[in-house]
Amino acid sequence: MINKIVDNLSDAFTGLKDGATIMIGGFGGSGIPHELIDCLVEQDAKDLVIITNNAGSGETGIAALLKARRVRKIVCSYPRMADSHHFETLYRSGQIELELVPQGNLAERIRAQGAGLGGFFTQTAYGTLLAEGKETRVINGKNYVFETPLAADFALIRALKADRYGNLIYRKAGRNFGPVMAMAADTTIAQVSEIVELGEIDPEVVVTPGIFVKHVALVKDRS
Repeated sequence: MINKIVDNLSDAFTGLKDGATIMIGGFGGSGIPHELIDCLVEQDAKDLVIITNNAGSGETGIAALLKARRVRKIVCSYPRMADSHHFETLYRSGQIELELVPQGNLAERIRAQGAGLGGFFTQTAYGTLLAEGKETRVINGKNYVFETPLAADFALIRALKADRYGNLIYRKAGRNFGPVMAMAADTTIAQVSEIVELGEIDPEVVVTPGIFVKHVALVKDRS
């Protein structure tokens, strides 16, 4: 019987090693898998490469991971948010590497991996420092830059509801990067607010099919 539900969050991180590449969903304060990030900190894995929208703020979430000095490199679109002091401290002291990626490119590079594409051409960042060293091409009289896919060992995402097969639906903006990250990682862990019986989720509204999800963890919403 297929049952992807884990009782212990730590069980979902089996196989995590130093140097792993991990995608973490979320946009601003929406869809961040806080409890999965907290559990990642507890695993003691180091030299991680994190692919995410921003570099965290305050003391929780990705900021807590940075504070624990577990991250070697971060690939993101918005490294400087309000109160992103942990990232700034690490970056200014040369203790973390940054790969800055425009947000549309970030989403499409992740999607390309999940779709099995070898990359894509985009006009975004042509002629800037972000395009240095990359292949360029003129297509229909316009300049394009070639971008490669982004893959990960793990994806940590947050959804609203799941069944034991791992089929997921999201709540509004909480959808953000979760669906494409789930497709681009070898192991996807989803924390959800509710688990329902198999068949209760209408197949027509499933956003992330269970084939892309390895583990599901029930986590109560933070009050």
